[in-house]
Amino acid sequence: MPSKTALNPPKGECRQCWLHAYDSRAQHKHLGPREDCPECVAHMNGHPAHLIVR
Repeated sequence: MPSKTALNPPKGECRQCWLHAYDSRAQHKHLGPREDCPECVAHMNGHPAHLIVR
């Protein structure tokens, strides 16, 4: 289960990016070694407005 920190990003942060940063092992366990996470890559050029904490 993700930590309280992983589930509670501060205002202005992306919920998905915050979760992937603070619960990285669990979120990326399905990836092979040296394989990029498609969800993380999709957010490198911007974050969907609905995922930003207001």
